[in-house]
Amino acid sequence: MNTVQVLKEKVLNGGRIGKEEALSLADAGLEELCNAADELREAFCQNGFDICTIINGKSGKCSENCRYCAQSACYNGASEAYPLLPAEKFVEEAERNARQGVLRYSIVTSGKRLSHNEVESVCESIWAIKKETEIEVCVSLGLLGEEDFVKLKRAGVSRVHNNLEASKAYFPEVCTTHTYEDKIEAIKAAKRAGLSVCSGGIMGIGETMEDRVDMALALRELEIHSVPVNMLNPIPGTPLEHQKILTEDEMCRILAVYRFILPDASIRMAGGRGLLPDKGERCFRSGANAAISGDMLTTSGITVEKDMEMLRRLGYIPKLWEADML
Repeated sequence: MNTVQVLKEKVLNGGRIGKEEALSLADAGLEELCNAADELREAFCQNGFDICTIINGKSGKCSENCRYCAQSACYNGASEAYPLLPAEKFVEEAERNARQGVLRYSIVTSGKRLSHNEVESVCESIWAIKKETEIEVCVSLGLLGEEDFVKLKRAGVSRVHNNLEASKAYFPEVCTTHTYEDKIEAIKAAKRAGLSVCSGGIMGIGETMEDRVDMALALRELEIHSVPVNMLNPIPGTPLEHQKILTEDEMCRILAVYRFILPDASIRMAGGRGLLPDKGERCFRSGANAAISGDMLTTSGITVEKDMEMLRRLGYIPKLWEADML
């Protein structure tokens, strides 16, 4: 058997591949690699597909200097700025998404972290959402501490999102106003509060395949079961506005390698998917089995209706993946 088949059998039999083994897949035949990754996805996750939506709950004027982001006050990205939305807006959007069959709904806010008063306000909004719907509520509110995460869990939050964004080695090239270690501590604080965590990163920001593998291995070490994989959408006014866009082949390879490293995860196509000619359909046959649907934070996305149609065509069923809830 060749390398792809040997590593596939290793993972199917409960083994874990190491860094050098993962890097060897970077040179494997793409079709064989993607087919093997899809076999692993089916073996570990069956045909469930975790589809979620997000709402930009507080936009712009962010103090952080993440080089890809239109919401940073450090750059001239043209993003709308507004304060924390009222509970009525969060509830309205949650109800709309629930009617469309969406299973998860995430409140995302700009800034390094919300203030304690803002956290209290979000908690009130979550109470209202849970009163009106059965949708799972997730939040991405910055680098909070354990006390705030406990409050959010009591309000009805089931999961916290906090992307590593890149490998530990490459992170200083992405952001210098907070650290990789700050990210890790916030993730651990959320876990201590009893919340599951969604964490991944952005591809196409200048990182190497080694950086991508290192980030996946860090996520595995942190026992992350929901892994968003964003594809950079270069935004005018940001330092990465002229960055070359990744190809469909490159994204398929990244997602396939991630499936080998994280066989039982919801590997979630997120920002940038709309740049792909087929809107990610080929990637969902290459190891990915989850997606953020609808609009992103500052860019347009793919409608829930179109995504649901694609899922039916591919034989997927919208489903909460149990491993995410651990």
